[in-house]
Amino acid sequence: MERLFDSEAKVMEILWDHGPLPAKEVSRIAAESIGWNKNTTYTVIKKLEAKGILRRDEPGFLCTPIISRDAARKTEANTLLRKVFGGSRKALFSALLEDEQLSDDEIDELRRLIDGR
Repeated sequence: MERLFDSEAKVMEILWDHGPLPAKEVSRIAAESIGWNKNTTYTVIKKLEAKGILRRDEPGFLCTPIISRDAARKTEANTLLRKVFGGSRKALFSALLEDEQLSDDEIDELRRLIDGR
């Protein structure tokens, strides 16, 4: 999957949160939540469609996400891992946990995730 720019991620968050929506409704939500005008939202929708990340269908230019939020998160995490941490998961986790106080439940959950690999 191609990486999402911040503006594209905002439109996808709207669709992931609300499900398939007409472009007009995506634009309305973006105007209320982000302050975008209609042209900005439609431009971003067209870019997402060109990337194959969403599909627009008639009637009403119904916008449907093609990729899941989880798939986008994995792509973003892998990009961060490669670009900032040279592919080192240990360096990434060390940076994330360095200044963070974790609860016992959070530590247990992290251990379960690691043990499950």
